Amino acid sequence: MFDAALIPLQRRLLHPPARALHRAGVGADAITLAGFGVGLLGVLAAALGWPLLALAGLLGNRLADGLDGEVARMNGPTDRGAFLDIALDFLFYALFPLGFALADPGVNALPAAVVIASFVGTGSSFLAFSLIADRRGIAAEDYPTKGIYYLGGLTEGAETIGFLVAICLFPAFFPVLALVFAGACFLTTATRWLAGWRLFG
Repeated sequence: MFDAALIPLQRRLLHPPARALHRAGVGADAITLAGFGVGLLGVLAAALGWPLLALAGLLGNRLADGLDGEVARMNGPTDRGAFLDIALDFLFYALFPLGFALADPGVNALPAAVVIASFVGTGSSFLAFSLIADRRGIAAEDYPTKGIYYLGGLTEGAETIGFLVAICLFPAFFPVLALVFAGACFLTTATRWLAGWRLFG
């Protein structure tokens, strides 16, 4: 919902460190893979019941996700880079709630399963729409720097990060936060289905 407004600010903030990485010869794919590794450490921290360390892993992962795009635009974006970025992002988003489920299965497992299922809905509708839009030569005017067609909605990247931060800061409220956010994700999925039904009819 807020990504289109936040992305230009993010790019301005990350451009200087990205330029330094570019000059040092650090490639975008290396940043993507390193960020995924940091994110996995955050998932492990969540599973061990260390939510603040999990938050550090989350923030490190998201920082790398912004930096890799900036470096890619300096080097020239590649299909492999776009593939790695989106594939690892979607997996990380699913793994992070799983960490909280592992930390307290009796309380968190079912809400985590629901929110992960909702992520499947948003992710599959996002990618299916992107595939058909690309086949038809349709461009996303609000997100011109994205490697694939970026379909917005109620729960985009900013909202998802906000949810993940919230469960780190308030782990005792994980079940409520997960179910509320899952509801928003299912609504997003429905609006994307409707958009595809209308546009591709």
